[in-house]
Amino acid sequence: MNMSSGPRLILPENFDEQARFETPFKGWLSAYVESEDGGRYPVYFSDPTRLQQDLEEELQLGKPYFAMPGLIILPEVTIEAIEEAVQLLWKQGFFAHLRVEQSAASSLQLTRQFA
Repeated sequence: MNMSSGPRLILPENFDEQARFETPFKGWLSAYVESEDGGRYPVYFSDPTRLQQDLEEELQLGKPYFAMPGLIILPEVTIEAIEEAVQLLWKQGFFAHLRVEQSAASSLQLTRQFA
């Protein structure tokens, strides 16, 4: 995988300006990071408050944990914070340790290219 060209953030198909506005209030976003060769890495961005809520919900369901593929915790879940985190994590090789998905998810289409 050629990491020098940078990743592409793949947002949900229905992600629009309203979703962009609401994301920090929800405190989470599920997306993909795509490499130049088309490999996609599932990622889940969460803020600490939402993470606590997710954990509490799982505990109520009898699960002693909360786990998501590619979990990335941010102080606030905004597109700007996500882009910065993805760029830095990409440069650090974080995604090389995640399972890559070669098939494109049909429900995701919005992309953002990082410089």
